[in-house]
Amino acid sequence: MRLADWRLPHIAADTFLIADELIVNACAETPDSQIRIRFTLLPGAVLLGVWDSSDAMPQARPVVELEPEDLDLSPQNFDNNGGWGLPLVLALASECGTTRTRPHGKWVWARIKY
Repeated sequence: MRLADWRLPHIAADTFLIADELIVNACAETPDSQIRIRFTLLPGAVLLGVWDSSDAMPQARPVVELEPEDLDLSPQNFDNNGGWGLPLVLALASECGTTRTRPHGKWVWARIKY
């Protein structure tokens, strides 16, 4: 909705994909804790930030092409077949990074140029 208000619908798909990845990672890292989301219009870009209380820094795993027979679809490993999220964020954002917060936690952020 904000992107439409800011007349930036052309970056909506990339922004939603980036937001989804950062929010899912924050929820996975701190499933029983609060997360915060910040969405800011800057000159020439939108800044999206997601905060969680974990001190663990995100790590992009190497992208590995999977064949259907490589997938482990058992209930305990169903969600461990990915690893493409952060490389997608890196590819779509013009800049991204992390900023530690005190006494704990971090902001994971991405800048999306328009």
